[in-house]
Amino acid sequence: MIVEYLRYRIDAARQDAFIAAYKAATEPLLASPYATAFDMARCVEDPSQFILRIEWTSAEDHLQRFRGSAEFRAFFAHVKPYVGDILEMRHYERL
Repeated sequence: MIVEYLRYRIDAARQDAFIAAYKAATEPLLASPYATAFDMARCVEDPSQFILRIEWTSAEDHLQRFRGSAEFRAFFAHVKPYVGDILEMRHYERL
């Protein structure tokens, strides 16, 4: 298993829509056999900063299998407007 962390900066005017988009995107994301968990957090000191955490069965499952799936297309339809707001997207292995 690996953990993907995504860090976003979202301006105040778009935050409600961003949160709603990810809430909607959670359904197709977690319908995938490759995504096992998801959560989102907003920074208390700087509310424009968000961190998303997604657990995947493997990096290969995420980058190749999920991204080629119908679940990905449904997921991405919700979050596509925010791709340009990603500050960081990395995979980590648990120790």
